Amino acid sequence: MRDLYFRGSQALQRQNFDYAITFFMQALQREPGFLECRQHLRAAQFKKSGGSTSFFKKIVGGAGAQPLIAKAQMTKGKNPREAMQIAEQILEGDPSNSSAHRILAECAMELDFPKTACFSYEILLKNSPRDYDLGMAYAEALAKSGQKEKAESYYIDLQRLFPNRGEIATAMKNLSARRTLDEGGYDSLAGGTGSYRDILKDKGESVRLEQENRVVKADDTTGALIQEYEAQLAREPGNVKRMRDVAELYAQRKEFDKALEYFDKMRASETGNDPSIEKAFVEMALKRLDHQISQLDVTDPGQAAAADQLRAEKAAFQLEETRKRTERYPTDLQLKFELGQLYFAAGKLNEAIQEFQKAQNNPQRRLAAMSALAQCFAARNMNDMAARKLQEALREKPAFDDEKKEMVYQLGVLFDKMGKKEEAIKQFEEIYSMDIGYKDVAKRVDDYYSSRG
Repeated sequence: MRDLYFRGSQALQRQNFDYAITFFMQALQREPGFLECRQHLRAAQFKKSGGSTSFFKKIVGGAGAQPLIAKAQMTKGKNPREAMQIAEQILEGDPSNSSAHRILAECAMELDFPKTACFSYEILLKNSPRDYDLGMAYAEALAKSGQKEKAESYYIDLQRLFPNRGEIATAMKNLSARRTLDEGGYDSLAGGTGSYRDILKDKGESVRLEQENRVVKADDTTGALIQEYEAQLAREPGNVKRMRDVAELYAQRKEFDKALEYFDKMRASETGNDPSIEKAFVEMALKRLDHQISQLDVTDPGQAAAADQLRAEKAAFQLEETRKRTERYPTDLQLKFELGQLYFAAGKLNEAIQEFQKAQNNPQRRLAAMSALAQCFAARNMNDMAARKLQEALREKPAFDDEKKEMVYQLGVLFDKMGKKEEAIKQFEEIYSMDIGYKDVAKRVDDYYSSRG
């Protein structure tokens, strides 16, 4: 398998996608849990399909995949390993096929390959970030793969999106119990290598840890934790982690001034130049301003003016703090992207262009930075430059997801603005064929054909 994987990797580097796919598929048939191989296979599939698959071929391919999808659905209960191979056959022709990715993820969980399942769920969630069932399945896969903190964080995000879903709270309790078992030594007890004395040596500490890790804390519990942590800080004044815990607890109670006092102490400490602390300080200060704005009655002219003033202060503060952080950490390309966004919002286009040009070197932000650059050029009526930048970004984006859809739309708007009606309508038609309800695409296409009789 190593040899097959190595040969596939070489073929991928040479852009020989057919050979790469063949080698990777052979390796995965022998070992379906070979995650890195599957990740490279998916990269080869996406690159092979990029730019060469017309809408007509996608429709035909989708129709042709239906028998294979049905076969995989029938097979997965009896032989999930074989069902994974069938799913890969579908993905070879259409690497974005949601049904195939879902089958792949479900079979991976059945075969105890949770990291492989996470990989497919992440691809699915890029296109359907608000899909409740997908989100719950992804969080379960994260927990099973040992990524319990990430799973807990994702459950919190789901709870914000779906506050009325009681199953999320139940899943979080189960995850918390699993963490207690893993971290508290109960597994070793079951295996005969631990003792009850070890488990019960500090019952009060166990209760405190449980309270600390709960997502929703009652006010009295929060107050008790603040008192306990502040007492601990009196004994350990340099404990930065505990300072941050206290700050976050005060923020939960909307006592942002107290929270920021602790952030000032953190920043003044020996470890105060930690980028994560500086970022958290800015976020806390912004939360305080948001809270102040939310307390104002915008129907009252005087309070509405005060709200506008606070919003202006918030924008100026956020821009200045991000600029300072960018100067302190000049190699942080994510910060440069954020600063570019703030400059653009403030109408400082030259400064925004400069930051976005640097941010293009961040692989995670490259396409977003290119799209933002196009917006900057368009705002300065440099329409040819804007169109070229969008076309460059689109060549690097094979999957037709929401990000690509927006870039295609912006390119259509640009062509329309430049009087290139035929080129503009091609962009809108591409979206129309995939998502008729996107923005005003349907109206633009209908108006175009109506104008031609």
